[in-house]
Amino acid sequence: MLALGEDHGKLIWNLLDDEEVKELSLAISALGTVDAKVIENLFLDFANDVSSVGTLTGNFDNTERLLNRMLPDDRVGQIMEEIRGPAGRTMWDKLGNVNEVVLATYLKNEYPQTVSVVLSKIKPEHASAVLSVMPDDFAMEVVMRMLRMEPVQKDILDKVEQTLRIEFMNNLARTSRKDSHETIAEIFNYLDRSSEARFLTALEDRNRESAEKIRALMFTFEDLQKLDTTGVQTLLRGIDKDRLGIAMKGASDKIRDMFFSNMSERAAKILREDMEAMGPVRLKDVDEAQMEIVNVAKDLADAGEIVLADSKGEDELVY
Repeated sequence: MLALGEDHGKLIWNLLDDEEVKELSLAISALGTVDAKVIENLFLDFANDVSSVGTLTGNFDNTERLLNRMLPDDRVGQIMEEIRGPAGRTMWDKLGNVNEVVLATYLKNEYPQTVSVVLSKIKPEHASAVLSVMPDDFAMEVVMRMLRMEPVQKDILDKVEQTLRIEFMNNLARTSRKDSHETIAEIFNYLDRSSEARFLTALEDRNRESAEKIRALMFTFEDLQKLDTTGVQTLLRGIDKDRLGIAMKGASDKIRDMFFSNMSERAAKILREDMEAMGPVRLKDVDEAQMEIVNVAKDLADAGEIVLADSKGEDELVY
């Protein structure tokens, strides 16, 4: 279909149903680069047309551009959101390919009755993995609902499926899509303070808009103040208190207060005394300690143990 292009392919695309378009689009987006010789061998009947194409690259962006030329915008948007998410023909197949921690983190905020419907529809081995990482009381409530569950009416099942698609799958697809600004922001997160300032200043001179986008996407030590109380306490259990003391030497009063208020009175007193005893600390050491703690926070977020807020102030799951 990539080789046929718009003129020859449009008629075929219009004859496919949504599921067929999704399957074909998913295959195209995973193709990578295809050598012209391979294309000619595969499409003998179209050798004359294909031989002038050269190499083709199948990826998400090329797939979206191809579909945009041949299908309505709303249909393309829905298809692309779905193929960027987990693989699977049906919603329940897709859920079966979502990491159990990510799925459990989402489901634990739903009604136990809804969760029992979802777990009854996915494969038992995946359902057990999801159940095992949920809070015990909530998991047991779900199990009790499953024991008492009657056959689920189709309209209720359709409603659950629609909610999962809108609230969970589409968000999952969006968070898995990464543009060049996000990639650069992640790289810049690992720079020391002086290098970061130097690169961003140089970039502002060349492309102010890109520099502002990257600055907004970067996750810093100060961004940890967006964590909720549970997230802060989880983070505190995973970090070295000596490194936290060094990191907080260069932190704002607001983030210091956040950490101290989530410690016991005795632990906070000891940490304050340790920080005073340190005396002056090199900025390089502060940067390194802050970076270590940010990386621990990202690892915890990847494991589904905490939720980091995005740079726009909206909460999203990081997986």
